[in-house]
Amino acid sequence: MKESEPVDGLHFEPWRIYLIVAVVLLIFGYYVFKLFDYQIVQGAEFLARADDNRTLEVSLPTQRGIIYDRNGFVLARNIANYNITVTPAKLPEDEGSRQNIYRELSKVINVSASSGVMDDETAKLFKECETDIGILQIVYIAETNWPYQATAIKCSVDQITAMIVQQRAEDWPGIGIEIETVRDYPTGSLTAEIIGFLGPIPANREEEFNALGFVSGRDKIGYAGIEDYLQDTLAGKNGKRLVEIDAAGQEIRDLEPPQEAVPGNNVTLTIDTRLQQVAEAALLESIQYWNNRDPVLALSSGVVIAMDPKSGEILAMVSYPSYENNRLTRIIPTYYYQQLIEDPHLPLLNKAISGEYPPGSVFKMATAIGILNEDVVTPEYQIKDPGEIQILEKYSQNDPGKLRRYVCYDENGHGMVDFLKGVML
Repeated sequence: MKESEPVDGLHFEPWRIYLIVAVVLLIFGYYVFKLFDYQIVQGAEFLARADDNRTLEVSLPTQRGIIYDRNGFVLARNIANYNITVTPAKLPEDEGSRQNIYRELSKVINVSASSGVMDDETAKLFKECETDIGILQIVYIAETNWPYQATAIKCSVDQITAMIVQQRAEDWPGIGIEIETVRDYPTGSLTAEIIGFLGPIPANREEEFNALGFVSGRDKIGYAGIEDYLQDTLAGKNGKRLVEIDAAGQEIRDLEPPQEAVPGNNVTLTIDTRLQQVAEAALLESIQYWNNRDPVLALSSGVVIAMDPKSGEILAMVSYPSYENNRLTRIIPTYYYQQLIEDPHLPLLNKAISGEYPPGSVFKMATAIGILNEDVVTPEYQIKDPGEIQILEKYSQNDPGKLRRYVCYDENGHGMVDFLKGVML
């Protein structure tokens, strides 16, 4: 065999080498291009995503302002509300120890340790404080979705129950107490039409209130009365913490100094609660008197407004029937709210300021005092009431006009009428 002849099995054609080099360069170039794209072209975007993944903004709830009457009596305040919570990541790893905690806790808070099979639909519909599933099922949902977040097992327990759970903290790791504030109205239905009540942020206003720092599903806003009218004054401003979290959602450290919550401003009304109570009692007594005197009337609603004529301050404002706003503090019960809106007497409507009625005899005072002040008549002056009058209505100087007949409720008239009789009729 000649030296110039290739050895069998060792011959490698040049184009194959070029092809391999080209493929290697192409792959290497692709990765260099993607690296440049990720690091330089889209670097800022991916850095922002990474920061979003490792940071969490925690909202710190504020305290709503207190509402007082003119004498310093509290009409709306904040009280402590105790919730029993579980943090799955802090529970014992041993399943037997967990089950023992569930059984013991179940006896204290009267929630079943387990309510049976957990399905996807139950998990999707789960909402804290509005569920009847067992402790085991709540832990399963929380551990699957937010293991380091405290999840309420039972809400609005009494203080004694909360203290019992707190005392068992060492024996029940992962079980804790969450204290939140809820609105309380000491005067209840007496001033409900004035104070109003709170409710969750409606879906069509979430964007508006989220921009102001409110948290949908947690924070509440005024739905009626002063709670609604002075929402911006009473609400205050939530604080916040920017924290670093790991992949499981556990807080590691604060990235910035926390911003403390700003409490809402307190408000003092011109209402006098004692006068309000007297006015309500007088209204109910008057309704009962007229119903007993003439059962056909069947009076079921009424209004009393007491105003200081010198300053224009409203001292009492009664709208009957009213409602119990303390029943709407924690949640708004569907059955009770439905009962209120279907009531034909409209208890949710403040008839003193929102009802539209014919002026009736109330307008007599404006005209009667006017003619007395102008000395047109004297209080003793009498005029005959025929039961009807006809007035020529003209809309311009050249308009021939048209007679219009106005009839009294008693078409026979009231005979000779002076100032006092005319106002009292």
